[in-house]
Amino acid sequence: MRRARLSAGTSPRLHVAEPGAAYLHRPPLVADASVIAAALFGEGGRDEAAALLHGRELHAPHLLDYEIASVGLKKQGREGVSAAAIATALQAYARLPIERHAVDAAAIAALAARYELTAYDAAYLCLAEQLMAPLATLDAKLAAAARAYLMPDREVHEPS
Repeated sequence: MRRARLSAGTSPRLHVAEPGAAYLHRPPLVADASVIAAALFGEGGRDEAAALLHGRELHAPHLLDYEIASVGLKKQGREGVSAAAIATALQAYARLPIERHAVDAAAIAALAARYELTAYDAAYLCLAEQLMAPLATLDAKLAAAARAYLMPDREVHEPS
């Protein structure tokens, strides 16, 4: 370790090199396909979803990629959204810094049965527990299961 030399009668001076905002901790968030799709495809809750995702360390099960592709296909087929608009949304999705995770199939099945969820939804709930992170969803049934499972003894405050 290199020590600064001080001349007689001077005291050490503290220097702090502070990293930019990009280095600061971003709180983790498990975001399900409904939240990501709302932000990407301009669905209901888009502004709220985009604001929630901003500045967070995003996590999801590997199945998110397939769910987002499926949403794009449905929008193109059912709603007549152009292929170009879907391609643009999927390119934006590819740029999102989302860490994908494997989730234990037995744990998914147990949670799905317990809360009467699809295995897909249970995967998000299982991952939120695994990472000890909040779960964001626009799905009321998944939200109720998450409250019951992740926060059984805590009072829940809904955003206004």
